Formats: sequence, structure tokens, C-alpha cells
Amino acid sequence: MTDLQYDVAAIVRGYSQGYFLMAGEADEGLGWYSSRERTLIPLDERFRYPRSLQRVLNQNRFTTAINRDFPAVVAGCANRETTWISDELKQIYAALYQAGYAYSFETWQGDQLAGGILGLTIGGAFIGESMFYQIPEGSKVAMVKLVEHLRDRQFSLFDAQMMNPHLERFGAYIVNGKEYSALLKLALQRQPSL
Repeated sequence: MTDLQYDVAAIVRGYSQGYFLMAGEADEGLGWYSSRERTLIPLDERFRYPRSLQRVLNQNRFTTAINRDFPAVVAGCANRETTWISDELKQIYAALYQAGYAYSFETWQGDQLAGGILGLTIGGAFIGESMFYQIPEGSKVAMVKLVEHLRDRQFSLFDAQMMNPHLERFGAYIVNGKEYSALLKLALQRQPSL
């Protein structure tokens, strides 16, 4: 793996303007993407999860950690038949991690990584890039615990980028580009720490 240098400030600026990086089809390289609609995870009373997950939470089967094994979470998120997390994007996440922007919010069962969420923090915005699990319920517990953590730390925006049925179960909702820009602008004025 080559040790490429990335302009972290420019990358953070791109995310701050509502764009996100993604690898294109068939080695087209990375590109900046935006969307007319954005999916948000609510950080208020609209956040919800299945009752069956409450039972798992009550059993305390998992512990949580932040950045205990960032590279393993990136690898887990990229370990799919079809992934938009290219090798170059992995290196960019590593550079953002070194600069204090990228985080992995993890669940552990003993010494085994159960699941995790990869994201960036800019101001009071947490921009979720991807999530994965190795042990059933690992990523779901990570989602609940991350939302609690973001609330405690006074974050105001949890951007999940694109909707899917899994996120819908947590109360995820869609906003248009104009609403997203306004919410992002407000979030960027905050300076909480993860």
C-alpha cells in the first residue's frame, strides 16, 4: 500500500458543503457525489428501534468503544460483494482518522469486534459512511448507542446519506437538499467532541 498524501482540509470542505466521496464503477476512481435527498437519523424522540432490540440491549451482551480498532471497522464496512469503499477511499479514511475527523463507533463481545459504524464528524454533524456486523445485532446496538452518545455530546445532525429498510426501522427520514444544507450549516457552527 502506498503512503499517499491527501488534502484533508479540502476533503473536509467537500463534506461541509454537502458532498460525499464514493468510488465509481469499474476503477473509475473516486468522485464527489451529492443527492437531492438526504437521509437523517433523528437525534430526538423520533428515533426508535424494534422491541426485540431492547431485549438485546437489556442483556448487555455488547460493550461499546470509539476507535478501538478503526482499521477493522473500515475493512468490515468494505467487506461486501459490491462495495463503494475502494482501496483509495480506505486510505482517505485513514488520513481523516489521523487528522481527527473519521471515527469508528464499535460494539464488542469480549475481545471480538461485533459490529461498527464508520463516520466523519465535522462540527456538530456526524456523517455516517457505512456500517457492518460480524455478530448478529452488533451494528443495531452500535446504532442505538451511537445515537445516545451523539445526544449526550450535543450533536445536532446524524447524516446517513441514503435510505434503506434497515435505517427506516430506526426512524430515519428524508429531507430535500435545501433542508439538508440549512441543517448542515447549523450543525457546522457547533463544536462538540465525540
